Amino acid sequence: MSIVMLITMVVCFALTISVAVSIGLSAIFGIQASNLNMLISVKEMFSAINKFPLAAIPFFILAGNVMETGGISKRLVDFAKSLVGGVQGGLPMTCVLTCMIFAAVSGSSVATTFAIGAILIPALIKHGYPTPWAASLQATSAELGVIIPPSIPMILYGVSAEVSIGELFIAGFGPGLLIGAALMLFVYVVCRRKGWGKNDGDGRLPLSTAFIDLAVIAAGVALLIIGNKLIGPALMGVNASEGQRDRYTDLFGVGLFAAYFVTLSLIPKVRKALHGRAAYALMMPVIILGGIYGGVFTPTEASAVAVVYALFVGVVIYGEISWRDLAPIFKKSVVSSSVIMFIIANAGLFAFLITRAGVPDAIGQYLKEVLQSPMLFLLGVNAALFFIGMFIETSAAIIVLAPILAPVAVYFGIDPVHFGIIMVVNLALGMITPPFGVNLFAACTVARISLDRIITQLVPFVLVILVCLMIITYVPQISLFLRDIVYAK
Repeated sequence: MSIVMLITMVVCFALTISVAVSIGLSAIFGIQASNLNMLISVKEMFSAINKFPLAAIPFFILAGNVMETGGISKRLVDFAKSLVGGVQGGLPMTCVLTCMIFAAVSGSSVATTFAIGAILIPALIKHGYPTPWAASLQATSAELGVIIPPSIPMILYGVSAEVSIGELFIAGFGPGLLIGAALMLFVYVVCRRKGWGKNDGDGRLPLSTAFIDLAVIAAGVALLIIGNKLIGPALMGVNASEGQRDRYTDLFGVGLFAAYFVTLSLIPKVRKALHGRAAYALMMPVIILGGIYGGVFTPTEASAVAVVYALFVGVVIYGEISWRDLAPIFKKSVVSSSVIMFIIANAGLFAFLITRAGVPDAIGQYLKEVLQSPMLFLLGVNAALFFIGMFIETSAAIIVLAPILAPVAVYFGIDPVHFGIIMVVNLALGMITPPFGVNLFAACTVARISLDRIITQLVPFVLVILVCLMIITYVPQISLFLRDIVYAK
């Protein structure tokens, strides 16, 4: 059966059939070869998508699409440019920083490419940067969309490997910041050597505007902490049980934060002053991640909160989304979510069949015998994932490979959360490498150039990410130090 499935998949790939359909067809031929009842395909495909954490995926996609349409992109670009746009090469650095911030809103690298690239690729070209280089920069920077939480691939890994999604989210911050800083340093050095970007600071907002936005966010966070740590416990008294204390003090903090946000929205002068700024957009990751790690809601519930907040900001606060705009936004989100769910369903059936055939156990035993140390195992896995990521869509690769590789990683003493970050970062490289890099196609579409023109300019960016990947792989505390603090491990 395994041979039949492998041959079918190779033939489908050779015929350029989509990954989801290729996996599904190989699974169907595998069922036929093993004389199983075809009804098992329906059962296993439904079981693959009938998991509560996966409900977060369509909500995060919808929230990202709403914020993309609702004017967040331009405001985030202005915010980032006011911070780093004043130096030589400030515009490419603005691109990286904006993608880092948008990643905390979207969870999708393709959405990040279109939302930020539509603004910054034309701006980079206008300032004299080569079009292929600008497209390469945008495609690479958008990779941060799946590394900095919330992240759809992290949700899939958490479900497939039975790892806490909350721990994966917070573990993504360190690698995301490392890659973002490395990219900004790289583009700064390139711009200095080539003499690019000497006038990048023209037209940027003063630095004080960014500090005002940050001050608005800091005040909200301070109220959240005060309500949680001071007012809540004082009102609860000493007689409350520990469970009641934790639950209601969280609500006091959230209540103060919500009151603060509503006040900003209702006072006309304040609302008008913040209308063109990024403060409301920057509040979204604070609400999502603060709510998750404050114990107010789960990652799945956070995704629904993100949608409500995005709609409120886009329709009521910024006023850039009309009720007529909502239908195309929902349609786009349904299509994107359906594609991912179709991949998950087919990959789930495929994973069931290869597990039934004993393939994961055989591969795991082989890896334990051949790669006899954690260092060799991680090196071999990185090489394999880099190659696989070039040809197989990230979601499908994670669903099929995570249940196989995660137990072997645990056998070698590797933290499954750390291993999940390695998988996500490595497979995210596939989004910017030919022949099937989705970020490349998105960036080329925005820049209106062919894929062949971007390849040579892309190589240095890929090398930067590879260096960061090696550091993340062999310095686990980059991923785990925040996780250990928050979860007291």
